[in-house]
Formats: sequence, C-alpha cells, structure tokens
Amino acid sequence: MPANVLEVCSFGIQTSLIAERVGAKRVELCDNPIEGGTTPSYGAIRLVREKINIELYPIIRPRSMNYYYDADEFAMMLQDVRMCKELGCDGISVGVQLITGHVDTNRMKQLVEVAYPMGVTSNRVIDAAPDPYEALEALIEAGCERVLTSGQAATAPAGKEVLKKLVEQAAGRISIMPGAGVKSDNVKALLQYTGAYECHTSARIALPNNVAYQNPQITDAGSMYVADEKELRKIIAAIV
Repeated sequence: MPANVLEVCSFGIQTSLIAERVGAKRVELCDNPIEGGTTPSYGAIRLVREKINIELYPIIRPRSMNYYYDADEFAMMLQDVRMCKELGCDGISVGVQLITGHVDTNRMKQLVEVAYPMGVTSNRVIDAAPDPYEALEALIEAGCERVLTSGQAATAPAGKEVLKKLVEQAAGRISIMPGAGVKSDNVKALLQYTGAYECHTSARIALPNNVAYQNPQITDAGSMYVADEKELRKIIAAIV
C-alpha cells in the first residue's frame, strides 16, 4: 500500500504555500469556502501553480447547491478544465450528477477525457448520491483516480463504516480519500480503521480583519480563511 498522504483544501495562495511547507502532497484549490468550494479564478490558479511544486488540483465547480448542471454550465466546466491543463495543473477535482442524484457517468467520462493527461479526483458528488456503492462503480468506470468522500455523513469520522466498505469495494481500483472533519486527533485512527491511505482537510481558521477602519454598516464583508499551520503539521506527524 502507498504511504499515507495529505491533501489540503486551499482557499488561496496563503494556504497553498503553507501546504507545501508542511509536507502535504497535494493542494485542492478552491474559491468560496462558505459555499463548499467553487472554481478558483485564472489568476489564482496561475499564481499558485507558479509558487508551489506539489500537486495542484483546482476544483471545477461553477456554483454551489448541487452537482446537476445545465448545458451552459457544463460547457463552462470543460473550458475551465482546459484552462487548468494549459496552466500546468496536475489534475482537477470535479463531480457531476443526474437530476435523479446519481452520478452522471457520461459527463464524468467527458471530463476525464478532456482533462487527460491530468488526473481527476471525484469530489463529494458521491456523498450526494442515493447509493454510494453504485456511485463508486460509476466513478471507477468514468476513469477517476480517487474519490473525496465523508462516507455520506456530516464528517468522515462519522461515516467511517461506509468509508471502510468503499475502500473494500474499491479493492485498489481507485483511492478512497476521507475528507470533512479530519483532524490531527482523529486522522490516524480513521485511516487505520478504513484502510484508506489518503486524507483531505482544510484545517481552516478565520483571520482577523486588520484594516484600521471598518464601516459597521457593511455587514457582508465575510471572512478570510487560511489553514492552521500547526494543525497541518500535527496531521502530517500523525499519518507518517
């Protein structure tokens, strides 16, 4: 079995640099943390690719809510995949479902084909599917190399039984990568129990707003999130 590795969900250049510094193998680059992650900008992808040497997998997700996309949204996704390839990314993270909630195998195959030779991680579309075991077979058929999943639970530790079954079902054909609620105090036990060898975390913390003047009438400014470097180092230490 391969050595245990960490993928860091990054919402910007700052966390991407931290991820490489602590020894993570891969960055999943996203925008909009509150929305669960959407496609980052051209500028973000390009700069991160220039700044880090570890694997870079931008998420291809034009919006939140679900993974069922109309023709225009899907065309946009294909263009974003091509952009990632042109910018020298190692892969993408993506998921597409049918109106029924099942994995859209045909569209996933198209994405894998357009992405080649980049790798393809299926994001948490499996957690939105009616049957995760059926969804896993669809993702294997589509040609994905790994599946990011919480085992259809709110957190990966809570979904460990399903995760273990998915690892067993995968039987080495695809990597099952637990994500959601993965922390330094649970990651070792989670990987040992499930048999997975990859894990995914954002370990995110909100930064204080350090601008001297802040208008109290502006209530939609939001927050900026970065990874907690100390927590990432603890996770790395726990899985080595």
